[in-house]
Amino acid sequence: MFRIVSRKRLNPTVTRLDVEAPLIAKKAEPGQFVILRAEENGERIPLTIADANPERGTISLIFQLVGESTMALNALREGDCVPGISGPLGRASELDGLKKVAVIGGGVGSAIAYPVAKKLHEMGCVVHTIAGFRCKDLVILEEEFRAVSDEFIITTDDGSYGRKGVVTAALEEMIQAGNQYDQVIAIGPLIMMKFVCKTTEKYGIKTIVSMNPIMIDGTGMCGGCRLTVGGETKFACVDGPDFDGHLVDFDEAMRRGATYKEFEAHAREAACNLFRDAGKEETANG
Repeated sequence: MFRIVSRKRLNPTVTRLDVEAPLIAKKAEPGQFVILRAEENGERIPLTIADANPERGTISLIFQLVGESTMALNALREGDCVPGISGPLGRASELDGLKKVAVIGGGVGSAIAYPVAKKLHEMGCVVHTIAGFRCKDLVILEEEFRAVSDEFIITTDDGSYGRKGVVTAALEEMIQAGNQYDQVIAIGPLIMMKFVCKTTEKYGIKTIVSMNPIMIDGTGMCGGCRLTVGGETKFACVDGPDFDGHLVDFDEAMRRGATYKEFEAHAREAACNLFRDAGKEETANG
């Protein structure tokens, strides 16, 4: 059992949990993830390790409410326990030798981008970070990013905070200003990563993306997380989650990613009703 030592709501749909997991915290590297169960008999879901504190023996997990399992995880409070966590899984991000990098985060993907930016900063790399959100209310980790970035830009679709527009416009502006990046690292919605790669391809800048498709076992056996990269089948859980973005078949990944959207919507609605009724019962019982 893994005890929750702190819980923080980052925005209306995103929650951060700090969980006691000393063995995982000791070995976790940026880019790696865990697979957990929010309930004893619940499904296994992958979550990237947003931060790790080996001294405290804790890992930070940041997740968005998507379906029944994330709703159940969100219902846990400080002092409660997550019944099962396996990790760290996946290949750590390859960051050695990089001198100047642009890190791009989109929405809740910024939680995955943060440990990468933090590690690069600790290594002495010049880090330019661009984080994009739909609106001001959904912005997360702003202070954390500012602390590890030599330059930090927030964009919002509606212009309610930071610059109005998309991350690719800000990235292209920075490239055209003369910034010569060893690498661009993009983490967020598939459509965002696709267009980041289209932008950098024009300038010949190597671009790494973090892929987070449906996973079950996290060991490469189920095949649920398969992707096409450079014309070859890869498994995100063991070959990734980081891949050369210029080789990823994003259109295929987006088609596969949409497979369970209707199911997730129904599960989320059912879970909402369940937790709403439980809350009413708790109130009635005092």
